[in-house]
Amino acid sequence: MSFSAQYTFSNYRSLGSTHHRATGSDCSPALPASAGARGSGSRIFVSHSTSVQGDWGSRNMGTRMARGLVGVGGIQGEKETMQDLNDRLASYLERVKSLEADNRKLECKIREHLEKKRPQVRDWGHYLKTIEDLRAQIFASSVDNACLTADDFRVKYETELAMRQSVESDIHRLHKVIDDTSVTWLQLEPEIEALKEELLFMKKNHEEEVKGLQNQTANSGLTVELDAPKPQDLSKIMVDIRAQYDKLAQKNREELGKYWSQQTEDSTTVVTSQTAEIGAAEMTLTELRRTVQSLEIDLDSMRNLKASLENSLREVEAHYAMQMKQLNGVLLHLESELAQI
Repeated sequence: MSFSAQYTFSNYRSLGSTHHRATGSDCSPALPASAGARGSGSRIFVSHSTSVQGDWGSRNMGTRMARGLVGVGGIQGEKETMQDLNDRLASYLERVKSLEADNRKLECKIREHLEKKRPQVRDWGHYLKTIEDLRAQIFASSVDNACLTADDFRVKYETELAMRQSVESDIHRLHKVIDDTSVTWLQLEPEIEALKEELLFMKKNHEEEVKGLQNQTANSGLTVELDAPKPQDLSKIMVDIRAQYDKLAQKNREELGKYWSQQTEDSTTVVTSQTAEIGAAEMTLTELRRTVQSLEIDLDSMRNLKASLENSLREVEAHYAMQMKQLNGVLLHLESELAQI
């Protein structure tokens, strides 16, 4: 851009004073102004610096600078001066464009940085629902396990209780049988003694009768003769009768001995078997008592386990509640930061 300056020499002082004011102002450092002789070959280098605010500011500055030029040394000096000013103006414009491009780049980078740094708002609703579902599942599983365990122990307890009652009834029945056997034994003892005494008495009477008959036969001196057939020998008959009676008595003794031996053996066998059954029942009862005690111990342990599980469940719920509280605090903090941004 070139301007034709048609100023008189008298305007040089006004240009000098303008340049003087420009160099003394608060703007950017001014270019040095050199003046030669006030003749036709003199040059003036004047730079008026001002704040650059866009393209229009630069153009106004160039216009003011161009208007302030004073041609002193002729057309050639004015052309060179204007060319120099034009070059400087072009460099200023390029610098302004470069600064504007840098400003746009910096603004883009700042925007990108803010976008990256901006906190992301997360929706914790599905996490809360998942936590509630898990908590409900844990509680339901704990309750179901406790109920199943309690049902199992209740069934075991009822079974063992029924078995115990059955064994106790068997023991009571066996005690009754033993009592009946003892009573029967006490009742048979006097009968056995009476039969023994009766047997001795019968033996004694038999011996006395035999001796009496023998004495009568020996002391008898009568002889009776009849034309009848010869009677049988009385002693032989008595011997036969005695033998038969002895055989019968021996048979009765043997039968009675066998009977009472069998009764005694049967009673002894019954008593022995009942004693063995009582011992077995007592052992079974002892085992059942031990089983009941072990089941009671297991029941107490399961109750303690249930209590510990309930405590653990409460601790887990408290832990999750604390975590939820912390997460809510973090969420509120992030929302506040986001609102501030």
